[in-house]
Amino acid sequence: MSAADRTPVRVQKYISQAGLASRRQAEVMLGQGRIAINGERVTSPGARVVPGTDTVSLDGRIVRPAPLRWVVFHKPAGVLCTRADPHGGKTIYHLLPEWAGGLRYVGRLDRDTSGLLILTNEGDLAAALAHPSGRVEREYQAGVAGKITARALRRLRRGVDLEDGPARPNRVRRVELGENEWGVTLVITEGRKREVRRMLKAVGHPVRTLVRTRFGPFRLGSLKPGGWRPAHPSELDAARAAANPSRRVGRRRGSATRRNVKRRHGSNRGAS
Repeated sequence: MSAADRTPVRVQKYISQAGLASRRQAEVMLGQGRIAINGERVTSPGARVVPGTDTVSLDGRIVRPAPLRWVVFHKPAGVLCTRADPHGGKTIYHLLPEWAGGLRYVGRLDRDTSGLLILTNEGDLAAALAHPSGRVEREYQAGVAGKITARALRRLRRGVDLEDGPARPNRVRRVELGENEWGVTLVITEGRKREVRRMLKAVGHPVRTLVRTRFGPFRLGSLKPGGWRPAHPSELDAARAAANPSRRVGRRRGSATRRNVKRRHGSNRGAS
């Protein structure tokens, strides 16, 4: 086990990563006196454990540390992003392996939207990727009513007013989806509720179909609806870099330094 794996973590995070409860539920369990560390009952939400060193038990049963998991899933339309539907609807967990019940989705998709959904038990990184302040890109392909016009594209690029404030995609382009079928590809970073649908409706082209094809470095690719795969190591490396602003700043400064060096020496190349 690496030194990083032995970093102390809050006991509720440890239990959450083991897939036994959410952090909030684990805090309730703490208050109920159901959790023990090294045989001693604890109730403080600030209690910490060292994975692989301390022994944690819940209701007398030892909680084993869970391996970190990242899953890329193609959510079909008509399936809910929730643990359980009180009305009996099918959820994403009905389509995933049983062990995936301990994973949480990163950035939900509404019932009618299909496409890429990430699930993980690495809560801190998941929260950083999903938070609007991280400005992680989400890419969607929308099939719309009517052939989208150049005027509608200009309006989208300028931004449209929605009931919860202005919205503007980072990038947008028209695509032909089939004979007499038109749509757009949009990239956004906020991920507000039904944001893509509301933007397109505001410019006169209600959405007929909507698929998320990318979330940050994770791509849907050829994954079929209902299918899943483990995340690639390169995707996870890029996700961790995207969630670490200091690394992003370091890369930008390095790039700026290299550009300045090129500018200083570029005239020598031009004169030779």
